[in-house]
Amino acid sequence: MSVKHPKVAVLLAAYNGMQWIEEQLASILGQLAVDVTVHISIDPSTDGTEAWCAAYAAQHFQILVLPSSGSFGGASRNFFRLIRDVDFENYDYIAFADQDDVWHADKLQRAVHAIQSRKVDAYSSNVTAFWSNGKTHLLNKAQPQVAWDFLFEAAGPGCTYVLTKNLADSMKTSIFDNWQQLQDVSLHDWYCYAFARSHGFRWYIDPHPSMDYRQHERNQVGANKGLSPLIARYKTIHDGWWFHQVQLIANLVGQGSNPFVRTWLKLRDRQLIKLSFSAWRCRRRVRDKVFFFCICWVTALIGNKAR
Repeated sequence: MSVKHPKVAVLLAAYNGMQWIEEQLASILGQLAVDVTVHISIDPSTDGTEAWCAAYAAQHFQILVLPSSGSFGGASRNFFRLIRDVDFENYDYIAFADQDDVWHADKLQRAVHAIQSRKVDAYSSNVTAFWSNGKTHLLNKAQPQVAWDFLFEAAGPGCTYVLTKNLADSMKTSIFDNWQQLQDVSLHDWYCYAFARSHGFRWYIDPHPSMDYRQHERNQVGANKGLSPLIARYKTIHDGWWFHQVQLIANLVGQGSNPFVRTWLKLRDRQLIKLSFSAWRCRRRVRDKVFFFCICWVTALIGNKAR
C-alpha cells in the first residue's frame, strides 16, 4: 500500500542560472516524504538557461517551465509572476526556491511537519551560508517574532518559505488585485511575510538550517555578515529606498490606517524620533533593534535623499 505524501508546488525563479541550477534541482527532486512539482519562471537569460531547463523538463515529469513572459528585471517580480500564474488547486503546500542553493533532503518534510504540528500557516528557517572557498556561516533569523517586525524585515531568506495552500491562495488574490503597485516591491520575501502576518496568518521560523545558501557575486540579497553589508544597508536607507519600501509594503498589506502605523508612516522628523522608541517592537534581533533606533534618529536629523 502506497503512502500518500503531501503535494508541494515549488516556485523557482531563474536567470542566467546554468552554473548552479542542475545541482539545485537535484536537491529539490531528492526531497523526502513529499511529492514535488517544480514550476520554473525564467527571466530572459544569455547563458542558455531557457534551453537547458526545457531539455531538463522533458526528461523529468516533475519539472514544468512556464511560458516566457518578458523581462522581469529582478527576482521579486519573477516570484510575483509565479504566485500569480501557477495553479495551486492540486497542491497542499507552496514553497519558494532560488536557482543556486542546495536543499537538505528533509527541508520540505521538516517544514510540513512544523506547519502541521504547530498549527501555523507558513514556515521559514535559518540557513547555512557557504562560499566557494569552503567557508560557512550560520545565518540566524529565528529570533522571537515581535508585534511589527513584518513591516520592517522578512522572516529570513525567501528560499526557505513554505506556505499552506490557504495562505498562498489568499496571497494570490492580493497579488492579482495589486499587480501594478507590486512591481515597485523589491523583496518578495519581505512582502509575503508582511502579507501573512498582517492578515492573521501564523508563521514559524525554524532555528534549524534547512539548506545551504550559496554566496557569490551575483546574489541579489546575500548573507548579511560583516561591516560591508552594514555600510550597504545604511546606503539604502540614506538613499531613501528602505523607508520607501516600508511605506509601500505597509500600504499594500492594509496597515496604512492602523493607529500605530499612522503615527510614523509619513516619516517626518518627529515621527521618526517617536518611531525610534518602538524599535523593540519593529525588529527581532537585538543588534537590529539598536541599529533601527539609531537610523531613525540619524534620518530625522540629517534626512535621506528621498525626503
